Amino acid sequence: MNRNNLYSDDEHRYDDIINLPHHQSQTRPRMPLIDRAAQFSPFSALTGYDDAISETERFVDERIELDKDTIAMLDERLQFLKNKINEQPYAIITYFVPDLNKDGGKYVTVTGNVKKIDEYERKIILKDGSKIPIYEIIGISTEI
Repeated sequence: MNRNNLYSDDEHRYDDIINLPHHQSQTRPRMPLIDRAAQFSPFSALTGYDDAISETERFVDERIELDKDTIAMLDERLQFLKNKINEQPYAIITYFVPDLNKDGGKYVTVTGNVKKIDEYERKIILKDGSKIPIYEIIGISTEI
């Protein structure tokens, strides 16, 4: 066969079988379309790998170590809140929330009226029911 003939014969290569009926097995039932489609669905050999990568990429803050001056200032503001607790003073509190899955966490700022300072559990309880661990607080602001 010459090369030019090969390409010209390509368009007529299947003329002898193109109109034959599709083969149907006499011994096996036809596969349902849903099962045929499942053959081509993606396969993940590493189950959980994408979740692990996402968790590794997730950013967390490091806990800030407070200096003595900041600790003294926080103690003063806590004492102020404690003295005004009957008035349920309004406060803006920033504190650290440790991450459950990896080292670090995030800083959260909440606002609200202080309902109680629980010295036994070492938590500030806001009027809305939020409980803030005192040892995680890095900032307190009040209206006064």
